[in-house]
Amino acid sequence: MRLPVVIATLAAFAAATTFAKLPAPSDEAKAKAAEAAAKSAWADKVGAYQLCTAMDRIAQFYRTSAKEAAQEAPPAVETTPCADPGPFASAAPAEAKPLEASGAHSPPGTATSPPGSKATAAEISGQHK
Repeated sequence: MRLPVVIATLAAFAAATTFAKLPAPSDEAKAKAAEAAAKSAWADKVGAYQLCTAMDRIAQFYRTSAKEAAQEAPPAVETTPCADPGPFASAAPAEAKPLEASGAHSPPGTATSPPGSKATAAEISGQHK
């Protein structure tokens, strides 16, 4: 009797999870995903550049070692030059923070009392009347 109930419960949970939808990603999540994709593409270009330069060095070493051994190396094949991708540059423009998030309104020092205290400015700074 218990086995059919357990199987039915598990089937209900499995059906509920298959029909569940994830919420749409926020703009911040989309921006982070685009940034990650751009960084990944740049890393691929850097890897291709490093591979190209390594192949050029190996071919040059092969030709010089063949000449030193008095052997004839086959003629060099013309290929496209290696293109350096340069440093990574973020594609997303830096967004200006709103005034509340920028910290412009915050005092430079740490608070010594809660903002709602009834102490006067003279009492807080330690001065007497």
